[in-house]
Order: sequence, then C-alpha cells, then structure tokens
Amino acid sequence: MANTTTRGRGAGSPARRTLTAAARAAAKRTRRGEPLADGAPSRAEEPSPGRTLVIDAPGGWDDPPEPEPEQVPEPGDVPESGKVPESGEVPEERASVRRLWRRPLTVALCVLLVAGLAAVAVLGWQYREGRRAEQARGEALAAARKAAPVVLSYDYRRLDRDFARARAHLTGAFRDEYGRTTAKVVGPTARKYHGVVKATVAAPANGDRPAESVVSAEPDKAVILLFVNQVTTSTQVTGSRVDLNRVRMTLTRTSEGWKVSAVDAL
Repeated sequence: MANTTTRGRGAGSPARRTLTAAARAAAKRTRRGEPLADGAPSRAEEPSPGRTLVIDAPGGWDDPPEPEPEQVPEPGDVPESGKVPESGEVPEERASVRRLWRRPLTVALCVLLVAGLAAVAVLGWQYREGRRAEQARGEALAAARKAAPVVLSYDYRRLDRDFARARAHLTGAFRDEYGRTTAKVVGPTARKYHGVVKATVAAPANGDRPAESVVSAEPDKAVILLFVNQVTTSTQVTGSRVDLNRVRMTLTRTSEGWKVSAVDAL
C-alpha cells in the first residue's frame, strides 16, 4: 500500500521533502526490525533524541557565499582618493559649504593683492618720474643758460667759428634750420655790414639769479623762458643798440646731454 505524502507549509524544496519522507520511512522500518530497501540490516537502537539527521541532496548543496572580511587599512596606507582620513573629519556636506565660502574669499584676496601691487607699482613709477622731472629741471635750466649766449651771438670777423660753436648746442630739425639760415641770411648780412651781436642772459644789478624760469619739465624734455639782452653794432647803426628780448627755448635730452631743439622770440 502506497503511503500518502502530505505537503505542508514551509516544507522546503521538492527534493528536500522527498528525502525527508524517505528518512521517516527508513526509521519506521528500523523500529519494526524490517530490512532496509538496499538489503542492509536494520539497527536495533533508535536514534538518540536531540540528534539531527542530515541528508545531502544529490549533487550537494550550494553553500551561500561567505561575506568578505572588511579590509582594515594598514598604517601608512593611502586611500585611492589620495586623502588620508583624519579623526573628527568634517562631514562631506560641511566640507562642501566651506569650500564654497573659501573660493570667493580666495578670489577676493587675490584681487586685493593684485590691486595693491598695481598701486605700489604706479606710485613707485610716479615717484621715479617725479624725481627724474625734478632732475631735468635743473639740468635743462643750466643747459639753456649756457647755450643762449652762444646761439644768439656772432661776430662778422669769425662767423664760421661762432656758427660751429652754436650748432654744438643744437639738435634735430632746429640744428638743420639754423645751418641754412646762418648760411643764406645771417652770414652774408653780417659780413656786408660788419655786424656784431653779443647776447647775455639778463640778471639783476644786485647780483641775484638771472631772469630765467622753467615753463615745463619732463624727464626727457623741458621748456625754459629766458630774458636775454642783445647788444648790436654795425655800419647801419650809430653807436650800439640794445634789445631786451624774451626767448623761449625748448631743450631735449640726447645721448650727448641736453640740446636746444627750438628757439622762439616772444
């Protein structure tokens, strides 16, 4: 007579339920003294209470994978991110907020630093240019005081020498213009009428500084105003004639020093 197998809840897989039923049948036959199905003699003693009969399924049971042990970093190991974790490290959100605040602050500090350096550079340049301009005032004024009597004087008896001395104080286009004017106009007229002109920078009778002033001064250019007295004698003049002139001289710094680049009679 076939035994009816009742399938209950939570019985597990079909293979396990079949094996469990076979185990129960074998246990009953053992208690009755019946031989087992494969002809092996039955054991008289019953299984001790509390023991569990484990039956392997055909092909074996697959054990669940064991969890991998957590890797504990060794001393001196550096994570892949390159950052060594520290105790009490600020959470990621707070670190992000700090980075957001630090970025504008860093930019502001850089802008202030660049502005400060630019201001220092500008102030330094202005100070240096001011010193150079102040130095140019004294140098150009001395050069004008020395050049005026030479450039504005001549003697018909030594015109070539006087004109050569005057050209040594001139530069640029004005030097060329002076050469053409003296060669075509001043020289022939002075020889014809025995002209002699002697120029001096006017000075007070009490011996104070000559009548001169600096109109403008730059490191490489200056404008000087001079009061010049010219005494002229010739066959066209009875005795001598004195001319009181105001002369504006422009001087330019060259590799040979300050030279006159323009003369205007006012």
